[in-house]
Amino acid sequence: MKKSTRFIAAAASAALCITSLAGCGSSSGKSDTIKIGGVFSLTGVTAITEESMTNCAQLAVDQIKDAGGVNGKKLEYIVKDYASDADTAVKVTRELIMQDEVSAIVGPYMSSARVAMEPVVEEKDIPLIYPTYYEGETPNDHVIYTGAVPNQQGDYFVPWLYENVSKNFYLIGTDTTYASAINKQAEAAVTKLGGNVVGNELVPSDTTQFTDIISKIQNTCGDDGCVIYANLNGDSGTAFYTQFAAAGLSDKYTIASFIMDESFSTALGDAAVGTYASANYFNSISSDKNTEFLKAYSDKYGAEKAKAVTAVGEATYDAVQMLAESLEKCGDDISTESILSNFSGLTYDAPQGEIKEDPDTHHIYLKARIGQVQKDGSIKVVYESDDTIKPVPVE
Repeated sequence: MKKSTRFIAAAASAALCITSLAGCGSSSGKSDTIKIGGVFSLTGVTAITEESMTNCAQLAVDQIKDAGGVNGKKLEYIVKDYASDADTAVKVTRELIMQDEVSAIVGPYMSSARVAMEPVVEEKDIPLIYPTYYEGETPNDHVIYTGAVPNQQGDYFVPWLYENVSKNFYLIGTDTTYASAINKQAEAAVTKLGGNVVGNELVPSDTTQFTDIISKIQNTCGDDGCVIYANLNGDSGTAFYTQFAAAGLSDKYTIASFIMDESFSTALGDAAVGTYASANYFNSISSDKNTEFLKAYSDKYGAEKAKAVTAVGEATYDAVQMLAESLEKCGDDISTESILSNFSGLTYDAPQGEIKEDPDTHHIYLKARIGQVQKDGSIKVVYESDDTIKPVPVE
C-alpha cells in the first residue's frame, strides 16, 4: 500500500473543501459539533448479527459524550439502516456525507456493502472505519480496519481444526464476497496440510431450507469425521444450524465457523453447542477491561443482551473509541487527511486486550482466538495466540 498516494489525494481533497464544504466535514474548526455516521443493518437478514454492532457504537458514543466530547466539542452520531443491501448502503452513505455532513463513517458488517461504499468515500474524501473481520483482499486507502484478516483468523483456525477435529472438510457459505474468498482460502489451506476438501459450495443469501444440502453432506462425508466449515450469514446461518441439529448430525460431524458468535449461540441454544468459532474476541474473556465493558453494555441494554455481545460488536466499540482518539489529536483540523494520519500507530486498551493500528496497512494488530460453544450459549476460549499478530491483508 502506498501511503504517500493516500496523503497526496487527501491533501488535494482537503484543499477542495475550502471552496466546497459538502461532504468534507468541519475542517475549519468553527463548529462546536463533530458529526460521525453509522451504517448498520437495523433490518434485513444480517440484523441479528449487526444488533451488537449498533448497540456497541451507541454505547461508545454515549461514553465519549459523558466524558466531555472531543476537545470540548459535542459528538453527534447519525445511524442509517442499510437493511443488509449493498445498494442501500451506497444510498445512505451518500446521505450521511452530502446531507448530514459527517466527518467519518463507522460500519457496515457485510463485505459487499463495504466494497460498494468504497467508491463513494473515495469520491467524497471521507474516512470509513470498518469493524468487521473480512477476506483481507484489496484494502482501500480511505478505510481503517478494526476487524481481523485471514492471517489473524483462518491461518490459525484451519490448522487447529485439522489437528484437533478432522482432516476432512466440507465448505459451505453464503454467496457473498466474504464467504467466496474464505472458502477459497480454506480450500488452499486444507490441501496444503494434506487434508481432504470433500465439498465446497455457496448458496443464495436468502436460503433457509437446507434439507438437500444436509443430505449431500451425509452422503459425501459418510461415516468418517468431518468439519463442516459453514460461513452462512444471518437467517441462513440460523436455519442451517437448526436443521443440521434436527437431522441428528451434531454428534457425527462438527460445525466450525467464523460467523458463529454470541448473537447466534445464545439464540440457537442446543443447536450451537459443541460447535467452534474463530474470532479475536469472545465475551467470556476474563479481564478487568472486558468486565467493565460488559457491565456498561448490560446497564444500557440489559443482562440478556450483554450475553450476545460479539467480536464485531466489540470491534465496533473499539472503532468508535479509536476514532474519538484520532479526532482528539486532530484538534480543529477535522479533515480526512488529519483523521487518517492521527490513526497511524494508535494504540487502545480494548476489552479484548491492547490493540494497535498498523501504519503500514491501516489494519489492527489482534490476537487469534478459537472458541467452543457451551450449553449456556457462552463461547469458551480453547486456543489463544501468545501475542497480537501483525495484519497481512492481500494487496
